[in-house]
Amino acid sequence: MHWQTARFRIDLTQPRVMGIVNVTPDSFSDGGHHASADAARRHCDQLVAEGAEILDIGGESTRPGAPRVPADEEVARVLPVLRHALSLGVPVSIDTCKTAVMREVLALGADIINDVRALADEGAIDVLAAQPKAGICLMHMQGTPLTMQADPRYGGDVVAEVAGFLGARAQTLRERGIAVERIALDPGIGFGKTVQHNFALLARQRELTALGYPLLLGWSRKSSLGAVTGREVGDRLIPSVAAALLAVERGARIVRVHDVAATVDALKVWQSASAGTMQPSQNDDRS
Repeated sequence: MHWQTARFRIDLTQPRVMGIVNVTPDSFSDGGHHASADAARRHCDQLVAEGAEILDIGGESTRPGAPRVPADEEVARVLPVLRHALSLGVPVSIDTCKTAVMREVLALGADIINDVRALADEGAIDVLAAQPKAGICLMHMQGTPLTMQADPRYGGDVVAEVAGFLGARAQTLRERGIAVERIALDPGIGFGKTVQHNFALLARQRELTALGYPLLLGWSRKSSLGAVTGREVGDRLIPSVAAALLAVERGARIVRVHDVAATVDALKVWQSASAGTMQPSQNDDRS
């Protein structure tokens, strides 16, 4: 399994860690920490040093209740960071739902468009169809960030509804000539979903992998983890890593995280155990 992007054909036979770079003043977890271009560039460097295999740069918060940002402001936030990130030797994703922003970042060389609205903006599919290789992540969201957590409801089965939406949206792209190898899917944990909805998607995630596309999961620091642990957003490292491992165990190929180093270490342990490559040695600790 591979994910074709503008500059890279990403091998997904092993799970990949996508590091989050929020160039925003108001993201739910780290808003303002990397809002300046210099801080965001340094954060890109740090995440790659920690083992991030993909960088995901966003210039507009999609936290619950977040207002929209004008396209020109989003471009001004993102482009200076993108220019730097493109020199770091890893695929660079841009988290945007605006056609105008997509056009600008793809022209500069962005590898992936990661869209919480699944290319619903007018002209977005046209922009991606005109690109021969750029990767695409389609996410499911009920409502908009401003309203999505007000009272999320599903008629029956949330997993079936999310799977149906994502499968249909991917098929629309394929009918427009976009190669299957370019498409990844994200069920949108926390985007118009209750705690119960989110954990149903995790418990039955195999039903989403059955669609035949790589799955990208973003559980990092989400409020559902706080709901079951009682931890505030800044203290959700362990639940976030646990959710990432569970997602990978259930077939996710990319995990989008804030805490790259801890997730990379956890995946190394999981991979070694899964492969059965670790043998006891005289240096092993024994009780």
